[in-house]
Amino acid sequence: MSTKNLTSQDALDKMMKLVDDIDFCMMLTDLKTTPISAIPMSTKKVDENGDIWFLSGMNSDHNTNIVRDSKVQLLYSKPSDMEFISIFGHASIVTDKSILKDLYGKTDDAWFDGVDDPNLTAIKFDPNEAYYWDTKQNKYISLFKMGVAALTGDKADVGEKGKLNV
Repeated sequence: MSTKNLTSQDALDKMMKLVDDIDFCMMLTDLKTTPISAIPMSTKKVDENGDIWFLSGMNSDHNTNIVRDSKVQLLYSKPSDMEFISIFGHASIVTDKSILKDLYGKTDDAWFDGVDDPNLTAIKFDPNEAYYWDTKQNKYISLFKMGVAALTGDKADVGEKGKLNV
């Protein structure tokens, strides 16, 4: 696996592609405690600045954790495509009605009583740095390449990994 560290727009583009491809992540908050608080979250949007947006309940534990300490880690994983990204940054709670309307979809009715639900908030996640693993092709091709490498003794080029400074 080759290492490809990216900065600025290239890093942002790579992060946005992986986040869009994967959608669901584990959001880790209250990073100073053990065990770390983790909750599955669906990405609502990645904006042009690279900020990642989620919807959340105002009275949720993760909102409370973010207000207390804004440091957050996002872990995205799509094993079927062998794509993974870990993103560290800072989060904030947003209650601006226009943003909530922009992010809200019909499926969110499962958790909220519409866009006017007083418990509805958005989480704005501002990424600082990320680390990714991406195979460039599907897992079957990667497994085949690893098998060939095991038989021949050569190293398999199964993808890339690297640090993203966003």
